[in-house]
Amino acid sequence: MRRQYVAIAVFVALLVIGTVAALPGGRALVVEDVETGEQYLTAPVEDGTIVALEYMHSVEKTRVYDEYTVRGDHLEMTRMEFESFGWGLPSRANVTLEDGMYVFDPPGNYTRVTVSPGDVAGHKLHVGAETYDLVARTNGRSVHLYVTQRSAFGAATDQLNT
Repeated sequence: MRRQYVAIAVFVALLVIGTVAALPGGRALVVEDVETGEQYLTAPVEDGTIVALEYMHSVEKTRVYDEYTVRGDHLEMTRMEFESFGWGLPSRANVTLEDGMYVFDPPGNYTRVTVSPGDVAGHKLHVGAETYDLVARTNGRSVHLYVTQRSAFGAATDQLNT
């Protein structure tokens, strides 16, 4: 009789764990190695969370800030700031000047943003109120940034790994 209780208890525990693991736990921004798929960071996000890349322009040696806003399962580019016009920067964009920075709202919705962090650029990743050294975290390897749905179990383990 005791074996039956133990078997039932184990079955119920597995059922509960399986159910919790399958429950939606919200969304997360994932930073994933382009070549290997290794995940360097998984950070909780929700609609409206700001995700931004901040770096030094390699030629101009001026700050560039690319801002995205989480919209469902994609990243909408909502702001770009830069201090000078140079190679790779939008020379024909309709910009405004705010506090010495050129600012504009570039078009674009992305399911995946690819970044090649570098020591010269010193890429930083902002996710909401958190800031991550993208170069150190990825060892300078190219990464994809994307939003994914996560399970409640994944959400709980993300809190332990961040």
